[in-house]
Amino acid sequence: MIVVEKTTGKKHKVKVELVTTKDYTKITKSRFFFDWKTEKRNEVYKLTLQGIDDILGLVSLIEHDDKRIEINLLSVSKENRGKTKQYLGIAGNLISWACREAVKRFGEDACVSLIPKTELVKHYKNEYGMLEAGKSLFLSDEPLLLILERFEP
Repeated sequence: MIVVEKTTGKKHKVKVELVTTKDYTKITKSRFFFDWKTEKRNEVYKLTLQGIDDILGLVSLIEHDDKRIEINLLSVSKENRGKTKQYLGIAGNLISWACREAVKRFGEDACVSLIPKTELVKHYKNEYGMLEAGKSLFLSDEPLLLILERFEP
């Protein structure tokens, strides 16, 4: 998995791993826009550059009995949002991680869903090929596999 430095085009390897108790001291609402301590009951993963312990993005996952992983919360760091972002591909890598986890757990029945903020629906559909199901967006079958190919480990 890689992210691309926006100004130089340089590719950087990234890793995704579970957030530790110690990490929560660095995960502030001012940098990540949400109170991530409320997500401790879920599986929370962080994305960092390999060899550097600076968290660039976070994702909270919930496993459901219907062979689906829900992205309960996803956020990139403040400096990686909008037109002035430093790295490209953080959110995509986290969505891909959720897809990879779903395939590991559920095989060909894997599905990843989320309930987006209204202003992000179009972005998730256009950027990641998500499909609508009521208030939810989801990836399964071919669209899920395309995300895995696009954001290879």
